[in-house]
Amino acid sequence: MQTVKAVVARAKGAPVEVTTINVPDPGPGEALVRVQTCGVCHTDLHYREGGINDDFPFLLGHEAAGVVEAVGEDVTGVAPGDFVVLNWRAVCGKCRACKRGELQYCFDTHNATQAMTLAEGDDAGTELSPALGIGAFAEKTLVAAGQCTKVDPSARPAAVGLLGCGVMAGIGAAINTGNAGRGKSVAVIGCGGVGAAAVAGAALSGASPIIAVDIDAAKLETARRLGATHTVDSSRSDAIEEIKRIAAETYEGAEGADVVIEAVGRPETWKQAFYARDLAGILVLVGVPTPEMTVPDLPLLDVFGRGGALKSSWYGDCLPSRDFPMLVDLYQQGRLDLDTFVTEEIGMDDVEAAFDKMHDGSVLRSVVVL
Repeated sequence: MQTVKAVVARAKGAPVEVTTINVPDPGPGEALVRVQTCGVCHTDLHYREGGINDDFPFLLGHEAAGVVEAVGEDVTGVAPGDFVVLNWRAVCGKCRACKRGELQYCFDTHNATQAMTLAEGDDAGTELSPALGIGAFAEKTLVAAGQCTKVDPSARPAAVGLLGCGVMAGIGAAINTGNAGRGKSVAVIGCGGVGAAAVAGAALSGASPIIAVDIDAAKLETARRLGATHTVDSSRSDAIEEIKRIAAETYEGAEGADVVIEAVGRPETWKQAFYARDLAGILVLVGVPTPEMTVPDLPLLDVFGRGGALKSSWYGDCLPSRDFPMLVDLYQQGRLDLDTFVTEEIGMDDVEAAFDKMHDGSVLRSVVVL
């Protein structure tokens, strides 16, 4: 058992606090990781606000990179000293998705079995709920060994750790879920962290044109830097009509983009994405909606008549063991600009302020450096 500093959300809506927690030594199938960096993701804010569940207190943080310090019995995939990016898809290998060879859809992903606990105060000993089974706003964390993906140890931790959630979600939405590629047009509605990553994924795939849609000029400029060929300020022009116009400039007769990625998670922008598709086009929902949101009214004949597919993308349909090392290699080669996503490096005491910056849209990612 070790005692370390960590960021904890004790109650719904209450400011997070830095406190001490107990981290058990790894048991069978587990790994102890010394965290180097962890991005501040909107999902962490969802946890703090009670938008995921009410299993307080939460140990926040999940977009992390670090070094394996110790492993438990029966662990063969990683060893002490390995540089890893943490993931929340430790596949089971036994469920119906895994048995049919679709490990990226594993229905029974697993986490560490031992609980980390609060180490001080009246509630000392209380079990913590780690965000997405990781809990990496901490000097050290305990995870299932399958949540550790070995990558190039010379890579910058603050950048590659972001593959643990938001950046992978966006890149995967374009490449894995949307099947973007050469000869296809892609539009991305919403260019925050995930949407910007979707633009980068579309650029990696060879798609063109790549149309970025947002109402924030700075976000649109970042999207262009990451590979967008066109930008649309939807506060000034009709996003659907602009996407159709731009797509038709490249592909004669096109009635929209081949792949439209909705990275906001709102009914209004989902409906825009639906009608911005070309015939037989793909709509990918990667923005996370809130529980009360519903699919907007659509004539069923439009759903039938336009063909194509309406998909949701969960974690970019990624398989960490396959995708993380490849994307880190592309980053190291200068072909994937992960550094652009790191707006600032902060300490654990600055997480609450990072949530405020997230609200005003002034950052892609604040990254906690430990």
